[in-house]
Amino acid sequence: MTVSDPIADLLTRIRNANTVRHSNVEIPASKLKVEMVKLLKEEGYIGGYEVKEKDGFKVIDVELKYNGTKPVITNLKRVSTPGLRTYSKAKNLPKVFDGLGIAIVSTSKGLLTDKAAKKENVGGEVLCYVW
Repeated sequence: MTVSDPIADLLTRIRNANTVRHSNVEIPASKLKVEMVKLLKEEGYIGGYEVKEKDGFKVIDVELKYNGTKPVITNLKRVSTPGLRTYSKAKNLPKVFDGLGIAIVSTSKGLLTDKAAKKENVGGEVLCYVW
């Protein structure tokens, strides 16, 4: 099955697995998805991840993180879609959940969080919000 928006698919799989309290979720791998999951790991939203091969295809096995029974990721929101791209300059990058969440931004220096993009003084396409 072809997925028209792979980033939205990644976010939905994580959101659904969190809702039913799964410990892990498998996501079809791509370079962009691996970088997004890497950022989520660095920011402490997931426990870990591993890229492995399953039935001839690469998948990302994401270990979800919980505080007791509550998931660490409260919500994931897709911002820029294939039909409506959303770009932002460095000084206009959004503050997610009053600074408690992150925005993942695709910049000329790779995928960065909103805080890192402001520090590097680069703007780009705002892919999603995580809080």
